[in-house]
Amino acid sequence: MNGLDLQGLLLRPVALTDLPDMLRMAAASADGISSLPNDEAKLRARIEASVQAFSSPDDASGEETYLFVLEDRAVNHPSGRLVGCAGIAASAGFFDRFYSYRNEFVVHASATLGVSQRMHTLHLCHDLTGATLLTSFFLEPGYEPTAAAQLLSRARLLFIQAHAQRFSDRIAAENPGVTDALGQSPFWDAVGRQFFGMDYPQAEAVIGGRSKALIADLMPPSPIPVVLLPAAAQLALGQLHPVGEVPFSVLMDEGFDADTYVDIFDGGPTVEAPLASLRSVRHHRQHTVRPGAGSGPRRWHLVVRPGREHFAAVLAEIGENLHADEVPALQPRAGETLLSTPLWPEES
Repeated sequence: MNGLDLQGLLLRPVALTDLPDMLRMAAASADGISSLPNDEAKLRARIEASVQAFSSPDDASGEETYLFVLEDRAVNHPSGRLVGCAGIAASAGFFDRFYSYRNEFVVHASATLGVSQRMHTLHLCHDLTGATLLTSFFLEPGYEPTAAAQLLSRARLLFIQAHAQRFSDRIAAENPGVTDALGQSPFWDAVGRQFFGMDYPQAEAVIGGRSKALIADLMPPSPIPVVLLPAAAQLALGQLHPVGEVPFSVLMDEGFDADTYVDIFDGGPTVEAPLASLRSVRHHRQHTVRPGAGSGPRRWHLVVRPGREHFAAVLAEIGENLHADEVPALQPRAGETLLSTPLWPEES
């Protein structure tokens, strides 16, 4: 989107009044690749759960889910318009185990035959149970080539850092795997369908955001040799659906590992990393807001008000010290504490 006013973008917690816009975005997201339900009752419940998570004064239990929305407040949308959303599940598999396939390589050797082979196998595991899960990323296509994706994805990491007692120190994110024009998954057809008896779109509809343990309970517990899978499934393993390229690239820049786990549904990459190792967290700084306007060289940063119920994040050009006039959308008070992290990798 040429000429986008980056300072017109505001990330904030979802509100019940956002339901119509959330329904619009859920309908626009591709089938089978989003944890955003295209169902008014389910979406309302999701929003209500998020409002409760942000506002509850009680200690966190781990079952909380948080949903953020990206609002364009630029001149061409003077009343504000939602253009994206992203979420956090505090603890993956809180109500049940969170399953993935773990990539492993086993060496089979015979001294008598003089043969040694390194075999790629998939091990059904729940290693990521309890990790904090990044979910529900959606951004209108026109905004994808801009820094809006950085704001939408990375602000969640600073929210987690600011409220670390509510989250795991290990962060994970599922990414959509390869499907064809009819929504069929080569990996599911080769593995899941053999044990679940449904095609991929049907299985997605049945699970509908529920625990994947329903699927995993029917899967064989023994490792699956990848070499025995059809060629199409082998090629799809660990590959990314094109619609996932933008959020995936942001996570890769952050330092997530994409080589260890794949999704048990479509074989897409499930990334994970310790929170403390991620770029936004490693390079974040605290600022005490100074009154008036700043001076001197400035660089683009993601700037966050770290409070829970009134959390907000923007993109802004700031100097060494943060002045109130540099982040007008946050309407900061002098003396208030804000967080920032550099926007571009070369500035970190």
